[in-house]
Amino acid sequence: MLMIYMMMFMMIILLSMYFMNFLLYKKLYYNRSKMSTFECGFETFESIRLPFSINFYLIAILFLIFDLEIIYLFPMIMLTKMITYKIWFFCSMLILLILYLGLEFEKSEGSLKWFI
Repeated sequence: MLMIYMMMFMMIILLSMYFMNFLLYKKLYYNRSKMSTFECGFETFESIRLPFSINFYLIAILFLIFDLEIIYLFPMIMLTKMITYKIWFFCSMLILLILYLGLEFEKSEGSLKWFI
């Protein structure tokens, strides 16, 4: 029963905060001078947003993916004491094969080409 009262109390607090937001909300009016950046009283020379190259983004994402896959090799060092050399070598080569196949897939998809 106490749990129901607590939930009702929290719901009342949340709804009161929600409605107080409507009552106290101040409408912001934007004009051109407020939206532009200030450069010593002069008009801005450049665009506010700098163009972002999608190529850098793709290369960064690929780097992160391959970096995370290489982290899977680090526990393999500790496994040398627990398993035989043949099994360890097979598991390591399997992880490296997955890395290589991923790289070849990205190359065949054209993700590694630099578009100008």
